Formats: sequence, C-alpha cells, structure tokens
Amino acid sequence: MACKQWNENPAVKTTFSPEVTNTLEQNAFNYNLLECREIEEDGKLNWIFAHKRCLHCYEPACVSVCPVGALHKRPTGAVVWDQDKCFGCRYCQNACPFQIPKFEWDDNWAKITKCTMCWNRVENGVEPACAATCPTGAIKFGERADLLAEAYERLANDPDRYYPYVYGEKEAGGTHVLYLSSVEPEKIGFDMHENEFFPSFTREFLGNIPLEISIVASLMVGIWYFRGRRIQAQAHDAEHAENKAGKH
Repeated sequence: MACKQWNENPAVKTTFSPEVTNTLEQNAFNYNLLECREIEEDGKLNWIFAHKRCLHCYEPACVSVCPVGALHKRPTGAVVWDQDKCFGCRYCQNACPFQIPKFEWDDNWAKITKCTMCWNRVENGVEPACAATCPTGAIKFGERADLLAEAYERLANDPDRYYPYVYGEKEAGGTHVLYLSSVEPEKIGFDMHENEFFPSFTREFLGNIPLEISIVASLMVGIWYFRGRRIQAQAHDAEHAENKAGKH
C-alpha cells in the first residue's frame, strides 16, 4: 500500500480467493507483491511470505537491450525507466531473468512500468516507501556491503533460523536487493541465476532486433510502394483502353 501511495498507482480489482496472496501477481500497477507460500517441513505446514519486486541488477539486462535508453541505472543502484522515452517495445520484458518489467495493457499508449527503488526518495535522504513502512524490520535499506555483512552475521549467529544462502549476492552477476529465508530460494519461487551476467547473453541477440525491425519495415514500405505503382499503372492502362475504345 505504501508503494502504491508513493507511486500514485491505482488499486487493482481482485476477486475472492482462498490464496493468502492478494493481489495474485505483479502488474503495471503492482510494483511489488507480498507472496505467501505453504511450505511443509518436518511434517509441519508453515506459511512463508516473500516480498517480490525488481532486484535492481548490477548489470541490468533490461538496460542493455532498451533501444531508446528509456531504462538506465542511477548512481544509487536503482534501475529506473523514463516514461517519456519508453514506447512499449517490451524488449526489456524478454531480457529480464526475473520477469519484472510489466506492460500497461489497458493504456492506449502502453508503456513499461516497474519498481524504481523509490530513487526520488533515496536521493533526497529518505528510505524507499516499502522499507520505511515495514513494522517489523523485515525489509531493511542501506549500503549493500553493510546489508550483506549483516546477512552473513545472522547466518552465523542463528543457523537454525535461516537457510544458508543469500539470494541476490550472485544471481545474474549480483543484485542490489538481497534475501534471507528459512528455506531454499526455489521453494518460495525464486529462480537461480548464480554468476550469470545476462547482458552478455541478451545484448547481441536483442540488440539486433531494432535493426531487423527496420529492415522488415523498409521491405514492407517497398512492397507497398511498388504495389501502389502497379495498381496505378493498371488503372492507367484500363483508362487508356477505354478512351481508345470510345474513339472507335
């Protein structure tokens, strides 16, 4: 709710569901998702909550493929988008290993949206809205090195409470959002992309898409032009034949 309030995002209609997770998914107006999973451990069924949002990669694949520079990385580490530049190509959706950028399907001039780590708050000395409103300290904000050190300190001091893995330390080459959990990351829906720098895989392929589209567009224009000339020529020949027949 704090995220929606700060970003001035509208409420999204939901329906009754036995699921604890509500809303059920991220979309253009839900930048983060508080997801609940039922995990069975030692014969006991536990509820585990996970805060899903953009992880703000060190080397963001979305930035590497954006053809107009609408996505860029701030000095704070936040990966943000420029609404005035975005034209809704959705290359970033294909490139993101975490399926984060969402499309404004209901908008006439649809664009991409996502979590921006509240960069406009952070650069004015204020925590992101989600961290500032969290009543239990489950979400903490600070320097990445400090948070990583705290994560390993918690693992050392309370090994029975946490699964021994810091998600985000190495995923996709490292992210600015880190997670600790009592279970394996896969059990709460996190994809494992350890040590993979995705821009190196996506830049060559997706970077050629604008060129390919330009070539296809040029071909289509050429076909349209020559087809139009052919139709005009046929009409001219038909008119000439009619005039000739009229003289006889």
